[in-house]
Amino acid sequence: MKKIAMTTPPLTEETAQQLAAELTALAQQEKAKLGAADARYLLKLVQWQRIFAISGRLLMLGCFWSVWFLLPAVLLLALAKIIDNMEIGHNVLHGQYDFLQHRYLNSKQFEWDIACDAKSWQRTHNFEHHTYTNIIGQDRDFGYGLLRLSSDFRWRLRNLWQVLTYFMLSTLFQWGVSYHELAGQRVFFGKKKHDRNTQVTDLELKRAFFGKGLKQLAKDYVFFPLLCWPVFGWVLLGNFLANLIRNWWTATVIFCGHFTEQIYTFKAEDCENESRGQWFYRQMLGSSNFTGPRWLHILTGHLSCQIEHHLFPDLPAWRYPELAKQVQQIAKRHGIPYNTGSFASQYFSVLRRILRYSLPG
Repeated sequence: MKKIAMTTPPLTEETAQQLAAELTALAQQEKAKLGAADARYLLKLVQWQRIFAISGRLLMLGCFWSVWFLLPAVLLLALAKIIDNMEIGHNVLHGQYDFLQHRYLNSKQFEWDIACDAKSWQRTHNFEHHTYTNIIGQDRDFGYGLLRLSSDFRWRLRNLWQVLTYFMLSTLFQWGVSYHELAGQRVFFGKKKHDRNTQVTDLELKRAFFGKGLKQLAKDYVFFPLLCWPVFGWVLLGNFLANLIRNWWTATVIFCGHFTEQIYTFKAEDCENESRGQWFYRQMLGSSNFTGPRWLHILTGHLSCQIEHHLFPDLPAWRYPELAKQVQQIAKRHGIPYNTGSFASQYFSVLRRILRYSLPG
């Protein structure tokens, strides 16, 4: 384990057992409450998301009379895309609402409004990232293979301009996420790694990548613009801007939860045969939270409570803010760092980390 503070205590076997017992009990306590309130929240959220999406697309027609209609139209459509991506899509695909047995709002049937195929994301994120969080060489989400965010990786010349790479990744984030599994499996470029297992063939990955990507391109940049032919250009521009806003927002939220200055990295050999308590400990040290009003939590998919999400990925995320209070008390009781701060402070912390590791050493 790579530590960033000398005051961080080692995790004793006794503490690990206590941590596992307390966090498991907390999860079971919360699971006992699941029911009608969760269904109401999810269905109401879907209803509002649809209202925002329909309103945004209808307002784009107003550009026939005035271009000023484009601003509220873009903001409403971007809001709908953010909610679909973060609070609905991310959490439904984690199986947080599978207990409701909804016919399509479940982890097997749901498909979100981004270029990434849902099943591909589940393989790289739900399994790899959440199982091997911040373990160098096993968690492909750490830096996405593009950014050097730890001295565990050797410095390369391209790291000098990685802050620009980060801004480009944020701009094209839905496509970066979509291509992530193919990049890891060296489908188009690079030499395949013999120790890297895959659940699907390269052909299946290509079909999913191009199939979902082309569907999204056709929907946003062909179908809807043609449907509104008199304002074709404005609708095309509006959809592009809405996707851009969603991409930047999603990337910013995810980076603030995973790549602040205070997060830890781990070596594979140090995590072999880890106990449940040690796994909980790694999740807490490898994640960051940020504070804000309720609307901010909703727009982040409640990934503002990234620590709680990594501890309890299958619990409905809207419950995280209350859980966070108890998790923070548990962390304090055991002397475990609990990384949280304002949205702005965590974002600048991310930028400092990116810049710090863009230099050798």
